[in-house]
Amino acid sequence: YMCLWTDFCSLAGLGFCYSITKGPDNATVLAGSEARFNCTVSAGWKVLIWLSKGSPVLTVINSQGSVETTDRFTSHNYTTGSEFTSELIIHNTQLSDSGRIECSIQQPSENNFAFLSVQVNGSLLIKNSTLTVKENQTIEIVCEALGWAPAPDITWMTNDSFLDKSSYVNQQSPGSNGLHNALSTLTLTPTDTEVLTCLADIEALPSPQNATVTLIFDNS
Repeated sequence: YMCLWTDFCSLAGLGFCYSITKGPDNATVLAGSEARFNCTVSAGWKVLIWLSKGSPVLTVINSQGSVETTDRFTSHNYTTGSEFTSELIIHNTQLSDSGRIECSIQQPSENNFAFLSVQVNGSLLIKNSTLTVKENQTIEIVCEALGWAPAPDITWMTNDSFLDKSSYVNQQSPGSNGLHNALSTLTLTPTDTEVLTCLADIEALPSPQNATVTLIFDNS
């Protein structure tokens, strides 16, 4: 059945001729990596348009395939039975790519959008790599995270166990270009030589970024 106009379909009592059967899913990625979104449509579709924050970035035409206008937005296309899936690939993601990603088939349809969150892991630094402490000496160790988005969650570990949150204070401050800085100040009174690890984590990181300091206990 050739169906060209939604109005005709509705008048003929057919409902919509074709629809999005599975829309894209939300994605959180690190800046510089790829982001991928899938959109599956039923048979009879003519044109599929991908939009990033409301602007068209890639078009797929049933009769001729993908029309790519920039190297940063490409696609893979798959057909399974009567359904067609377009996979949008965003290369070298930037912080500014964060926002709504939409799959449009120029028909009213649900489940046609998702959100992309691009995150940035910056630097993590403890100024001293080794510290010598005396008995009953209370010290402060500062761990600094610069240029992150969003600001990372900072925790501390020693000997494979997390330190109590009451032993350190975390502060956040805005950085440049939409990035964030964080500072964690750990206060403790060591009783032995130990290695302390500062961990900074954001959702897009597979495992936290870390920095370490060795405390040398001098009981002479």
